[in-house]
Amino acid sequence: MTIRLFDYFRSSAAYRVRIALNLKGVAYERVPVNLLEGEQADEANRARNPQGLVPTLEIDGQMLVQSLAIIDYLDARFPEPRLIPADPAQRARAWAQALAVACDIHPVNNLRILKYLSHPLGVPQEARDAWYRHWVAEGFAGLERMAAGAGAFLGGERPGIADICLVPQMFNARRFDVDLAPFPTLVRIDAAAQALPAFAQAHPDRAKPA
Repeated sequence: MTIRLFDYFRSSAAYRVRIALNLKGVAYERVPVNLLEGEQADEANRARNPQGLVPTLEIDGQMLVQSLAIIDYLDARFPEPRLIPADPAQRARAWAQALAVACDIHPVNNLRILKYLSHPLGVPQEARDAWYRHWVAEGFAGLERMAAGAGAFLGGERPGIADICLVPQMFNARRFDVDLAPFPTLVRIDAAAQALPAFAQAHPDRAKPA
C-alpha cells in the first residue's frame, strides 16, 4: 500500500500529520506543495484538496484533508499507539487541548491570514508580527492553565493528539520570537516530545526540501 502525504515542510497542519504517521510507524511518501509559490491553489492540488490547502493524505484509495480529521482516521485505521483516548472524559480533555491550538491559535496566524494582513490590508511587518505574537501568547496562556498537573506530556505519560498540535505551534512561536517564559509547562512538554524520534523526524528542518 502506497501512502502519500501532500505537504509543505513548515505547515503546522502538515507537521501534525507527519508526527502522527511517525508515531503510528506508518511509512509514507512525501509530495511537497510549495505554499510560498502558490502551488496549493493550482488545479492539481484543488483536485486533491477542495480548499486548496495542505495537508492531504492519500491512503486506502481516499484523499483525506484537514489534519485533525486525518489523525482521527489514522487512529481508527492503525489503533496502536492510541493518539486519542477512549475514555470519554480523557477524550474530551485531549480534544479541548488540541483544539485550543488548532482552532483558537493557528487559524488566525497561518500563512494565508498573514499574507492578507500584508496585502491587501497593508499592515506593516512590525504590526503583523505583533498580531501573531499576541494571539499565540493568549492561546498559550489558556493552554498552560489547562496543562496544570500534566504528566510527561499533555496526553499523560505518552504523547497524544494535544501534543501533536502543541509541538508545531511551539516551533512557529519561536520563529516569530514569542516570549515563552510565561509557559514553563508547555516548554517542558515540547522539549520532552521533541526528544522522541517520531517528533524529531517530523521537524521542518528534517522535512525541508534539499
